[in-house]
Amino acid sequence: MERNNINPQDLTMASDANQECFQPNDDLPTVLLHRLPSFNSPLKEILQPHFHLLDPADSPEPATSFLSSHAKSVRALVCIYNTPLSAETLSLLPSLEFIVATSAGVDHIDLEECRGRGIIMTNASKAFAEDAADYAVALLIDVCRRISTADRYVRAGLWQVKQRLPTWFQVRKKTSWDKDNDALILCCPLTEQTHHIINREVLEALGKEGVIINVGRGGLIDEELLVKFLSRGDIAGAGLDVFENEPDVPREVFELDNVVLSPHRAIFTPESLEALNKLVFTNLKAFFFK
Repeated sequence: MERNNINPQDLTMASDANQECFQPNDDLPTVLLHRLPSFNSPLKEILQPHFHLLDPADSPEPATSFLSSHAKSVRALVCIYNTPLSAETLSLLPSLEFIVATSAGVDHIDLEECRGRGIIMTNASKAFAEDAADYAVALLIDVCRRISTADRYVRAGLWQVKQRLPTWFQVRKKTSWDKDNDALILCCPLTEQTHHIINREVLEALGKEGVIINVGRGGLIDEELLVKFLSRGDIAGAGLDVFENEPDVPREVFELDNVVLSPHRAIFTPESLEALNKLVFTNLKAFFFK
């Protein structure tokens, strides 16, 4: 294998250029973008005119070294999507006061460490709430009326041969205002308290006519147990946008017509992403210019 010859002077010049690139602009507040290299976001272009941005993912320097060298005085951090933010990383940011999460869930952030240090945190629930609600209702209707099943039935040519398509449920009969429901929609955050909140007791209470919809986090449900209930017909169906070990999905559900699957896309619309960008900017502005 051919090796490139590297001039030590070139490394010094590159290092000097890198240092110069990340020198703070005294006229703008400094904000750290915390993201995986694979996570690109239009937020960078939106925030750039208003804040001095530090982005370790754009630096050839290792992330820990970058944070130690450039981010000790950083007061605000934007956590892009579900990039893990551990206590170890937070320890490299002794001046951090404010975290803006661009996701609704914050289970990827060490909340205990944040609480212990008094770090303020916001999430993106306000920007995503309407689209998540739309998607949850869409999944409920699809599961109850078997729209995806009907689509596959037509595409497979089964309508022409008059193979029987099973009937399903009226949506209105799954919901009511007196808490006597057959439908359960999950949209809460994943915490130590809500992990596997949907357990055997809850699934048994839903019963054979019960439908469960999840647009929150996969870990809210005991997924292995849910698969068994669905396979045996112990609950009627499920609409799942999130899973415990994404992007891995239990293969057993692929053959079940009473399950509608979605790849964690409930909140992704142009409108919700625009609302997210505005929310992040507004929160940063409120923090620095209060």
